Amino acid sequence: MSLFRPARTLFLTAGLLVFGALSTLGHAKAKPINVVATTSMIADAARQVAGDRAEVKALMGPGVDPHSYRQTRSDIAAMARADLVLWHGLYLEAQLEEFFLDLEKRRNVVAVGEAVDKSKRLSHAEYEGRYDPHVWMDPQLWETVVYAVRDALIKTDPEGEATYRANADKHVADIEKLIDYMKTVTVTVPEKSRVLLTAHDAFSYFGRGYDFEVLGIQGISTESEAGLRRVEELVNTIVDRKISAVFVESSVPERNVRALIEGAEARDQKVGIGGTLFSDAMGEPGTYEGTYIGMIDHNVTLITRALGGNAPEGGFQGKLAAAS
Repeated sequence: MSLFRPARTLFLTAGLLVFGALSTLGHAKAKPINVVATTSMIADAARQVAGDRAEVKALMGPGVDPHSYRQTRSDIAAMARADLVLWHGLYLEAQLEEFFLDLEKRRNVVAVGEAVDKSKRLSHAEYEGRYDPHVWMDPQLWETVVYAVRDALIKTDPEGEATYRANADKHVADIEKLIDYMKTVTVTVPEKSRVLLTAHDAFSYFGRGYDFEVLGIQGISTESEAGLRRVEELVNTIVDRKISAVFVESSVPERNVRALIEGAEARDQKVGIGGTLFSDAMGEPGTYEGTYIGMIDHNVTLITRALGGNAPEGGFQGKLAAAS
């Protein structure tokens, strides 16, 4: 019998090693799911919520206008491989809408911007049956989109539910701190100066939420043209109300804003550029302004300071590269 003991011991040892290896594999880190998002804002929400459970790709980078963006071959290939495709909806990606409506019949596709309740959306006289898509300009509405991203991730990857819920709650808590900052600094802008004039009508949700009158040279889509009559109307407004600052946008050409400034100066009203706002895209990847919170912090800090209010140059976290 003693002759068999070494063989038996070897067999048991090998069995334990195999069991241990299988156990280790069972607890190995799950392969990240593949997520494709249209805008940088949605991609940021997905990264914040997913953490290391997902690899997230944004189709549209800094300075890219989603209103006129058309899919490329590489975009189509990326979406075909994705476990989850997130787009905004509300006619933001106007040139892609038909494509996504067709794609969602075959792939896991979610329009997260449409999670915002219709009663909280802004309609527009120029676009019957459509809503202003720029809901990210009011962080209180963006929280709804963050939760829509969370739910889409949970449906795609149920095993990560606890992680997604915890990360979404943490991100929303950070957004709540941003909201408190926005309320604190925007009220310091003199009431007569609360006129936000920009390249296109992307800031109406911000205006409604924080008591600013918002004027855009173009409509809610950059695809709409700014006619001479519209420019003349706004020049009259600048002169009559003595508006001292107008704003350009990172994803919209400056030519219309320059035309306003020249028109006002021809009538002896000095008006300057208050700075560059992030409207339809965030800042450069890897920067604070390249996150949703950094983008909104930059905008509200810049607007407040340019229009005569009080806000710290570094923003509410002291992280802004330049807010004036």
